[in-house]
Amino acid sequence: MKIALLGTSHWHAKMHHEAALAAGAEIVAAWDASEAHSAEFAARTGIPNAATPEAALAGADLAVLMGHPREIPDLARRLFAMGMPMILEKPAAAGTVQLEALLAEAAHNNAFVAVPLPNRHGPAMTELRRLMAEGHTGHVRHAGFRLINGPPKRYRLDGVDWILDPHIAGGGALRNLGIHGVDAAISLARGPLRVASSHIGKRIHTNEAIEDHAVVVLCDESGALFVIETGYTYASMEPGGDFEWRIATTNTTLIDRGDMAFAVRLDDGQRYELPPEPTSLRYRRFMIDTLERLASGRPPAVTLADYVKAMRLIDVAYEKAKQ
Repeated sequence: MKIALLGTSHWHAKMHHEAALAAGAEIVAAWDASEAHSAEFAARTGIPNAATPEAALAGADLAVLMGHPREIPDLARRLFAMGMPMILEKPAAAGTVQLEALLAEAAHNNAFVAVPLPNRHGPAMTELRRLMAEGHTGHVRHAGFRLINGPPKRYRLDGVDWILDPHIAGGGALRNLGIHGVDAAISLARGPLRVASSHIGKRIHTNEAIEDHAVVVLCDESGALFVIETGYTYASMEPGGDFEWRIATTNTTLIDRGDMAFAVRLDDGQRYELPPEPTSLRYRRFMIDTLERLASGRPPAVTLADYVKAMRLIDVAYEKAKQ
């Protein structure tokens, strides 16, 4: 597969670059709206610097589309018109309405649009799917998804201050980080999810326009509960932060903390370690899975429709917190 990277000033560009190489793909070109950043990225990585998105896409099989959420929709439409499959980074629009319009156009063009929510490929989620497929465990009864990173200034240091403007990014920690937990809940729920409770606020970084902490509880039709906690309140700038995916079925508990993971089985008393996967490296699994699906004609693991579902639930959570 030949890949083009568009919007390399996005803070995930480095991870997509590394993931593509780990997947055995060839990166044919890179582009960014900032010529200075494009030149710096090209000098640092050795990837050819393209003058336009179209030039970067010449000869590519897949585009990784990143960048400012006010620019992404128009770029995505240009890719739809070209019939170019894409990985669409978040945030891809300033709000859910714009994203819904993009979904309608993607469907009209029968576009391949994969959304990088790579914790679906983490060890706990992967092992749960295996156990369920083999009939060793039942449905999820409750789960907790915690993803708390370091202070908001990390984004200023990365040169993407706009992620801290709620009018551009659509919110704060819940919209940016919490979407990973919301997506996990969507993938595990039986039937539609509703927002049971929502608490969103500024616990530490009170001078910021966006929230730095949120706790949202979702409930599915079977009564299963999913708790999402997210924030910018971890007292370190180190990658990974305070991360834990905890999933419970009637007879199995699975826990993933990034640097370690394990499962416990009630039926046979087994506790066994799962191969850990640092959260920053999960983009590699996501990339490998995406390329395999594209090559075999299958849809992405996480689609644009899944992204829209998560955005709608987050909209409701923001509204519920105001009440």
